[in-house]
Amino acid sequence: MTVSPSLSDILPLAVTPGEPAGAGAEITLKAWSSARNRLCPFFLLDDPERLERLSHLIGANVPIEAVDKPEDAAKVFQRALPVLPITFSAAPVPGKLNPVNGSAVIAGIERAVQYTCEGRSAGVVTNPIQKSVLYEAGFKYPGHTEFLAALAGPDITPVMMLAAPALRVIPITIHVPLKQVPEALTTEMIVTKARITAEALKRDFGCKAPRLAIAGLNPHAGEDGTIGTEDRDIVAPAVETLKADGIAAFGPLSADTMFHAEARESYDAAICMYHDQALIPIKTLDFWGGVNVTLGLPFIRTSPDHGTALELAGTGRAHAGSMIAALAMAGDMARARAMHQND
Repeated sequence: MTVSPSLSDILPLAVTPGEPAGAGAEITLKAWSSARNRLCPFFLLDDPERLERLSHLIGANVPIEAVDKPEDAAKVFQRALPVLPITFSAAPVPGKLNPVNGSAVIAGIERAVQYTCEGRSAGVVTNPIQKSVLYEAGFKYPGHTEFLAALAGPDITPVMMLAAPALRVIPITIHVPLKQVPEALTTEMIVTKARITAEALKRDFGCKAPRLAIAGLNPHAGEDGTIGTEDRDIVAPAVETLKADGIAAFGPLSADTMFHAEARESYDAAICMYHDQALIPIKTLDFWGGVNVTLGLPFIRTSPDHGTALELAGTGRAHAGSMIAALAMAGDMARARAMHQND
């Protein structure tokens, strides 16, 4: 019998600094303070002295302890937040963006990925970034996900999943204007992302035989071509290909009846055709518990499902729920992956 690894058996998670003017450090401090007894140990890449100042500013009074290497994090985690020091070019000011700190943010992400690829941390949990600042530091990627894929190596197809206890969704097209979605959508794109999703569900979520509900693009999934032909010509062939692969996929389904409680019991993940078709139901069901997960990488990556919250930085009002959920899910994924490898 395979025994599930306990929290103490899992390597610590590497948490990136995110935008230092944003609320990322605050929600990480709050996550340690309120949930450390039920989370996998983690360490934050940041400036220990600035975290001490920030902790006092927001009234969290979290003890900070600098560590030299990831392996030391678990030893101190219950008494203090472990921090692997990085240096910012200028002292971060809550709510005030400063492009000179972009290079430190990029380096923090690179170090977290490096530690994880070396087997020194169990996964990467990324705090939100401010892309406009990073672009001034030479960042050449549309976002976090593409950068992580580049760090992972060639021939990586990253897939965005939004996950909460009640629902997992995968948008096939993401930041595409709605009027451009039909021409951007292809059968191959649906099949590729669905295959990656099915494999990740087995490896990282403990689903032995993943069930995928495939949403239609048009109202009522096109009604046999009378309300648009994309579901008949693009989505349905993808479903048939997935079935031929042995994947339990079904659809295209009318999206307006996919997300009630009874329907959700019939699948492990919903494959959606565009951004809001996926994100509206999950954010409605669990706004603070949603986690951004990148599938298709050789390492675990989760992130809170929100932005930098510059307007809340330094106020103590930033909500840590999504960060706690991201840390918890990364730990759960690490345990599931360990069990999958041992099977």
